Amino acid sequence: MQIDWHVFNKKLLKLSLPIVFQSLMLALVAAADALMLGRVAQEEMTAVSLATQVQFVQNMVFFAIMSASSILGAQYFGKGDTAMIRDIFNVTLTVAFGVSILCFLGCELIPDKLMRIFTTEQSLIEIGSGYLKIAGWSYLLTGLSQSCLTVMKFTDHVRPSALISSTAVVLNIVLNSVFIFGLFGIAPMRAEGAAIATLIARIAEFLLCAAVMTRKSFLKPAWKRFFKVPGVLYKDYFRQELPLMGGVVSWGVGFTTFTAIIGHLGPDAAAANSVAAVIRDLVCCMCDGVGGAAAIIVGNELGQGKLSVGKAYGIRLKNFSFVIGFLSSAIILAVTPLVVRSVLLSDEARSYLTGMMLILSVYIIGHCVNTVIINGVLDGGGDTLFDMYSLLVMLWGFAIPAAFLSAFVFHMPVLVVYACSCLDEVGKIPWTILRFRKYKWVKDLTR
Repeated sequence: MQIDWHVFNKKLLKLSLPIVFQSLMLALVAAADALMLGRVAQEEMTAVSLATQVQFVQNMVFFAIMSASSILGAQYFGKGDTAMIRDIFNVTLTVAFGVSILCFLGCELIPDKLMRIFTTEQSLIEIGSGYLKIAGWSYLLTGLSQSCLTVMKFTDHVRPSALISSTAVVLNIVLNSVFIFGLFGIAPMRAEGAAIATLIARIAEFLLCAAVMTRKSFLKPAWKRFFKVPGVLYKDYFRQELPLMGGVVSWGVGFTTFTAIIGHLGPDAAAANSVAAVIRDLVCCMCDGVGGAAAIIVGNELGQGKLSVGKAYGIRLKNFSFVIGFLSSAIILAVTPLVVRSVLLSDEARSYLTGMMLILSVYIIGHCVNTVIINGVLDGGGDTLFDMYSLLVMLWGFAIPAAFLSAFVFHMPVLVVYACSCLDEVGKIPWTILRFRKYKWVKDLTR
């Protein structure tokens, strides 16, 4: 079998770089919130970091919805079936908007109850509740925007998708500085200012998506048959989406559980964890981008019936995942001194943050390998069940019980509890490689 690896490398760069850039820009919003509020007060930064766990869970659910759309869409795009892609667009919009409504109602009706999941500090609950009541309105539009951006990615419009997201992020960061610190004569609004900036940015993102999708070269939803999608497509969609949903909800709720556990260990531990989470999300952008590109590249080949080519691409991507992992680890170690000095923290919180960054440098290797292989290669071929199984075993059966017991039963140091929360990704690597080598993911999902 002769494969032109130059073509593969070119396609990987073309797809992954815009996705990496898009992921980086999205992560910069959380970084901007943390750094700007960290310059105002530790309490404000911690409260917003805890409040945005609601959005974190919502994003995890969206990840499942959009991944199922990408898995099927990439294969049908490789096959050239645009009519089916438009039906997939219909399904994605319907499911995503339903989730958006639920998140919006939770933030508007019970924001204080949502905050109590993560902390018992009344001051943090009050600040976080105020943030959620404003930011919750932005959650109504997120599902619609993400649906459009996802379809752009797997229909060879990655650059416009990245440009729209990046524009919204830059606007968010600029408005953050204006509303948080009170520039241009505006009164400083701190946490509420961050929420207003997020809302305006999401409105701008939605309007840009709507404007771009009107162009002739972009595929649009099949409006005339919006509620007449073939039943077999719903069957295929949910066959991919439900295992993904189970996996990402397990992962999202699991990480929210870790945040709640650390949050109950005191404000210093919660503050350090908030900063460490921002750095983790920034560094993860590289593997997230390659993983997203991997699913599209492998899916395109499998959808065309080129199973041997898709398999060879998957093997190359698996090897590349280890390179990304060790590179990401080196980046975390390199930026640790700068991060520790740049945020306004107490001495105890600063010492926690230093230890957490060292632990993250090991955790990130496992995360990169698992993201590229599981969320990229395996998902690209429709092998979505493994993600859910591995999370249930390693995250809920191992890491979460270890973190809970070390925190509340054995009362161990904060850094030991944090290390327990990072055990799942590293421990999952051998299992992931074994699953990959069974090659159950080498299959054509199109009809």
